[in-house]
Formats: sequence, C-alpha cells, structure tokens
Amino acid sequence: MDLKKLRNKIDFIDSKILKLLSSRMSEVKKVSRLKKEKRLKNYSPEREASMLAHLKAIGKGSLSGIDIENIFREILSACRSQDSSLKIAYFGPQGTFTHLAALKNFGKKSEYIPVDSIGDVFDKVERKEADYGVVPIENSTEGVVNYTLDMFFASNLNICSEVTLNVSHSLLAVKGVSLKKIKRVYSHPQVFPQCRRWISRSLKEAELITVSSTALAAKKAKGDRNGACIGNKVLASLYGLQVLASSMEDSLNNYTRFLIIAESDSAASGKDKTSLLFSVKDKVGALYDVLSLFKNQGINLTKIESRPSKKKPWEYYFFVDIEGHRSNPSVQKALTKLEKDCVFVKILGSYPRER
Repeated sequence: MDLKKLRNKIDFIDSKILKLLSSRMSEVKKVSRLKKEKRLKNYSPEREASMLAHLKAIGKGSLSGIDIENIFREILSACRSQDSSLKIAYFGPQGTFTHLAALKNFGKKSEYIPVDSIGDVFDKVERKEADYGVVPIENSTEGVVNYTLDMFFASNLNICSEVTLNVSHSLLAVKGVSLKKIKRVYSHPQVFPQCRRWISRSLKEAELITVSSTALAAKKAKGDRNGACIGNKVLASLYGLQVLASSMEDSLNNYTRFLIIAESDSAASGKDKTSLLFSVKDKVGALYDVLSLFKNQGINLTKIESRPSKKKPWEYYFFVDIEGHRSNPSVQKALTKLEKDCVFVKILGSYPRER
C-alpha cells in the first residue's frame, strides 16, 4: 500500500470515531436530563472509575492503560461540559502538581479556580463557590501532608475520589542562564528532600529557598538571573523558562496522592476505600483493640497516621484508610463497634480506589 492509501484509510477511521463520539454525546445528554430530574450530580466518580477500569481491561495490548485513561478522561470531560462545566478549586497557582492532578482527574473542559492555600480549597467548596476541590494528602517519599489532615478535623466535607500523580522534577531557569551561574534555588519545602542527592551533587553551594508552591518558585526564578526553581517541566512554558535538568528526584517511583473533596462521598464502585478519623480512650492497649476490630472483619488497613488533637497535650487522633465501602456489611459492623469503643469517630468518605 502507498502512503496516500494508508492516510485515506486513517481518515475513514477518524470519521467513524467522530460519528461514534457524536452518538455518545447524544446518549450523555439523555443521562444528564435524567440526572436533573432525579437531582443527581453530573459527576459520578464511581461510574467513571468502573468504566475506565473496564476500558483498560478490554483495550489491553492495543493501547497502554495510561493512554486509554488519558483519551477517555478528555472524552468524559467534553461530555460533562455539554451540560455545565464543573468548577474545581485547587491549591494553585497554575502549573502546580495539584493543578496537574486536577487536570488528570477532571480533564481540560472543567473550570479551574486556583487558590492560595489548602484551607482556601476547603473554603471554596464549603461556600459552594466550587463543586469540587483537589488537595495533596501524601508523597511516597516524604510522607503525609499534615495541613490537609488537620483541615478534615473541622470541615464537614467528604472525600469522593483520589488521584495519584507520578511526580518528576526539573530544574528551570531564565533562558541563557547556565547551571554554573545558579546561586539560589526556589521550591516547595517538600520538593527539596525529594531531590536531595541531585542537589548535593550538582548545586551543593546554592542557597535553597522554600516558597508556598512550585509555581511561585517559577515566578521567583523568572526574576532572578542567578536563580532557578525545581518543579514540573510544564512550568517552563507557562513562565518562559528553560529546562536545565530533568528527572532530578532521588526515586523514580516518586508519587503524590491527591484527594477530591466535595459535599458528599461516592456510591460503591466495587473497589473502594474508606477514610476516617478516630480518637481512642486513654487506657492500655486501646489502639490495639480498635485495630483488631478491622482485622476481625477481614478488612485491610492501607494507611494509618497520628496527629495531635491540639486540644489536650499528648492526645492524638488517628487518620485511617481501609479497603471497602462504608455500605459494605463487614465495614458497617467494624464502624459500629468502632463508635462504641472510641471517644470520637468521623467518617471522611468512601470513594473509588485508584486502580
């Protein structure tokens, strides 16, 4: 076959894809009208999680799972936007890893609202100025984001989904500046420890300056001829910088997990996670007894973190992730017993486990 015939064949396939997408859009509009009648939300995390898992399973071999997810996330975003765009608050400004996580989960057709702090994300959703919020919760290298955990103590918002981002760091500077001229490096405080070996090897004399976000670091670097920033390479195009080095992170398996917060959590998808806070009674073996409740019901704990209550010295709350939806009978039994044995219990939400 010659090139022209092959291209004609591709054009024919593309036209078929477009017709199928138009048909899909028509069906989505029907679903949207039905949801409005029943007063259901336009975004269903559990439905999307199940659908993407199914598509990745049947498409295995022809496309990678990542490619399938990227393609269909944008299709879902375009279909949702036909009714109304979702408003998403995130810890900004534009170009932060939280922004990238929001784009990964909701697609480009949503309306994004950058705010100055994690607390502001909660505030925007609580005031109904945003439909959903995106906040970082933990990094695979540096651990939990304590400020996010603390926000859940006072907030009535729920976790409705999670998204994990493979975090890769680049060194960015003003165009024309060489690595030898760098005397100051700006970044978020969690980033520097993730790049410790690279910095000690290549920029051991440079001053490390912490700022509130990698995007703010890019702004600082843009105005400093002897400065650079560490962040995602997408910041280079956003702020007119050049990439001096890539893949600076000490571990290639460097992931950050983000939570999607909303007024309510998600329905069961079949592969779910439940997050909760609790405080145990002041007695010997209290935490062991509580954790045994989950073991006795065959429930796996995927995470446990302790945080000071800030009300009484040496009093702690525990943040726990368990496998299973709160509507699951075994989870219900464990939670009922938990409420009897603890001083305080707060269910933060059940949501699809990222697959």
